[in-house]
Amino acid sequence: MANNGVPLQVPMLTKSNYDNWSLRMVALLGAHDVWEIVEKGLVIPENEGTLSQTQKDSLRDSRKRDKKALCLIYQGLDEDTFEKVSGAKTAKKAWEKLQTSYKGVDQVKKVRLQTLRKEFEVLHMKESELISDYFSRVLTVTNNLKRNGEKYDDVRIMKKVLRSLDPKFEHIVTVIEETKDLEAMTIEQLLGSLQANEERKKKKEDIKEQVLKTRVDSPKEEHGNATNTLWCSHRVDIVEVELM
Repeated sequence: MANNGVPLQVPMLTKSNYDNWSLRMVALLGAHDVWEIVEKGLVIPENEGTLSQTQKDSLRDSRKRDKKALCLIYQGLDEDTFEKVSGAKTAKKAWEKLQTSYKGVDQVKKVRLQTLRKEFEVLHMKESELISDYFSRVLTVTNNLKRNGEKYDDVRIMKKVLRSLDPKFEHIVTVIEETKDLEAMTIEQLLGSLQANEERKKKKEDIKEQVLKTRVDSPKEEHGNATNTLWCSHRVDIVEVELM
């Protein structure tokens, strides 16, 4: 239960969602006021008999919070994954076992970082892709890089976006680079500016299509009217011949 009495659902860990799962779990454990015990670990003194009553009460509370954290972590695991951490005596140990199991040792982490860096470098907007969709792709990669220890500030991300947009945005990119200070700009502001430009382009294209359609349809209407006039005239001639 959260503090307001609303139950918080524990996310399930799968083979492919560890990064997102761990972020959600940190938030969940924090909401239950037990993340600190997971992060710092349960500290048990060598000789509990020498503790004062206040210290004993504090230790009892820490143990209780540790068990609560461990229980929440267990709830997010299937049977096979639970077996990997079932020997952990504290929430911190269980968390670290999962971290090692899913994020791998240093060498695996290095390989993952190299792959993500390459993925970031080759990112390029597709011709028919929306600005919002491209931003989502870029942020997904950069968020994965950050989770694996890489430092990517907003300016670097925005520069990457600007130099990898579709050529149809070349004009607005030039304007932004010449008139805007990226250091004072947020990713959300850049997204807003590019989306506004995208919307204006779409409206212009819609107008052009409408004008073109009107021009194409007009000759058909004129040709149709001329045919009707000719037919009517021919019909009148026939009637006059029959009456004579």
